[in-house]
Amino acid sequence: MSDTPTPALPAVNREWHLRSRPVGRPKAEDFELVEAALPQPREGQVLVRNLYVSVDPYMRGRMSDAKSYVAPFELGKVMQGGAVGEVVVSNAEGISVGDHVLHFLGWREYAAVNAKDAVKVDPDAAPLSTYLGVLGMTGLTAYAGLLRTASFKEGDVVFVSGAAGAVGGQVGQIAKLKGASRVIGSAGSDEKVKLLVEEYGFDAAFNYKDGSVASQLREAAPDGIDVYFDNVGGDHLEAAIGSLKHAGRIAICGMISVYNNTEPAPGPKNLARLIATRGRIEGLLVNDHYDLQSKFVEEVGAWIRSGELKYRETVVEGIENNLEAFFGVLRGDNTGKMIVKL
Repeated sequence: MSDTPTPALPAVNREWHLRSRPVGRPKAEDFELVEAALPQPREGQVLVRNLYVSVDPYMRGRMSDAKSYVAPFELGKVMQGGAVGEVVVSNAEGISVGDHVLHFLGWREYAAVNAKDAVKVDPDAAPLSTYLGVLGMTGLTAYAGLLRTASFKEGDVVFVSGAAGAVGGQVGQIAKLKGASRVIGSAGSDEKVKLLVEEYGFDAAFNYKDGSVASQLREAAPDGIDVYFDNVGGDHLEAAIGSLKHAGRIAICGMISVYNNTEPAPGPKNLARLIATRGRIEGLLVNDHYDLQSKFVEEVGAWIRSGELKYRETVVEGIENNLEAFFGVLRGDNTGKMIVKL
């Protein structure tokens, strides 16, 4: 329970609506910050004052009406995303005013959340923002994607694209902690490359803007790679297939390089190489792996407390800047998890 008194509730609730479906790169005019009536929680619900909200690359896909693994955002309605906040009104058993909960009604200041969809979190065990990142959905994505989807084993050589992002940075560090023989990362700036090697403990890293991804990967891993964790797609995926060793595994987590394309992206030209290498490509959705949640929190939480696993957050303040924070994720402005602090 928090000792801080709950502030008086406002009459209105600011929330972001999707006005039109973006074509190509999203534009400010596709969205609108709306003042709506403060939601009133029904029986079995709690009213949450959001303290931190998440913006993530996958949200770009929900702005399209194309059939996908999750329903698209509705036009003229408030958008959704991960959030953590303080309960200010409770009409549900088991959750009290002052509790902190994780839920998926972000992009707004206050949310009426079904108690069954709210997960209590402990602000004394870890900073609240970490439940959206290193101990949240992106962290579990990294953990499950490497250890289960990519079938990581001790001694593997691992390549991670988008390695300075919320998922990629954790993938590389978990691989090292689990006994990888070599971990290589790609990122979009020299500053991020330095972070990967000097703080996150990657064995090698390169700036993909400096030249051919394939040639830079071959230089960093002259004997090839066993695992590729893909957050980027495009030339990174093709390069990884070209460097894949016998029985290599590729986990497809994201393809941020093609999210804003208006035409279908060309596939890798060297897919036939998977026949010779007996390589495997498998897609990854975190929703399939919540059975690992308790083990993930226990193991990763211990690494964070011991200082063995490092993490970064890029924090933007104010609900009015939620949209610009999302644009920043698509541009690659963030180091680690992009968080909006309300």
